Amino acid sequence: MAEKEETLQSSFPSGRVKRIVKLDREINKVNSDALFLISNAAELFIKFLTEKSSEVAVEKKRKTIKLEHLRVAVKRHRPTADFLLDSLPVPVSAPIMPETDRSRKNNSDDKINSVPAGTRRIDSFFQK
Repeated sequence: MAEKEETLQSSFPSGRVKRIVKLDREINKVNSDALFLISNAAELFIKFLTEKSSEVAVEKKRKTIKLEHLRVAVKRHRPTADFLLDSLPVPVSAPIMPETDRSRKNNSDDKINSVPAGTRRIDSFFQK
């Protein structure tokens, strides 16, 4: 009985993975077998991160995975946290506005109409 030969393929385009690998200046050529293994390893790693982030989102009763869920998942997995946590963007918190003089009104129209001396607004260029 003849065996069916399965061809394994990665989900990632090999050309793009090759370009990313070649960003390292010490690497000139990439073997197709090595490229396949790198691509599959990256795919497994992304699946792992997605699953762990999804668990965190479910714990917080959310349906959408957010950056904070990914950060928590990475923090919980020590080997991943060692190299990845510093690369993740820091979550942006709401800026704290300093107290201003309450007698002065913050009118958005005043901010729009006021321009520094010697300059003009760009919309004046488009007016006839």
